[in-house]
Amino acid sequence: MAIFVGEFGAGLWADSTALQGDSLDSLGDALVYALSLWAVGQALRWRAGSALVKGGIQLLFAGIVIAEVGRKLVTGAEPLTGVMAIAAGVALIANLTCLALLTRFRSHDINMRSVWLCSRNDVIGNAGVLLTTALMAWSGWTWLDLAFGALLALLFARTGVEVLRSAWPQFRLHPSHVQ
Repeated sequence: MAIFVGEFGAGLWADSTALQGDSLDSLGDALVYALSLWAVGQALRWRAGSALVKGGIQLLFAGIVIAEVGRKLVTGAEPLTGVMAIAAGVALIANLTCLALLTRFRSHDINMRSVWLCSRNDVIGNAGVLLTTALMAWSGWTWLDLAFGALLALLFARTGVEVLRSAWPQFRLHPSHVQ
């Protein structure tokens, strides 16, 4: 949750869609981790239900980021690359740590797979924001912030669909067939 607050605040200050989108993914992860901890040890149906919620969260965030990209296309934006770089760098270190801790559990079940996918997205998002920031600082092309924000939204949507496709068949199993 701290990563979300810090990164979202920095995204507002820096007027960066990429940083705000990346921070929303961190918020989703905080919610997902709490839900996943609850689901550990539950029946497969409950773990699959947890994954369905996570997939829905990813799709919701994809829509929010696309809406923000559209708003900034209309109103304009001048992102502050220094603020973006610092916030994304700190978030990358935190998210790499989480990903490393989760990697060995990613194949246990759909619940843990969905958590790992969310953490993977965080690392991709942080690294992408850093690369985007460097390219913007070098070229002056501030539109790259919106382009990367849109790419993050596509990543969120893809992950959401992947998790929903995997979780739905397990969720709809009759409880007597669930292990």
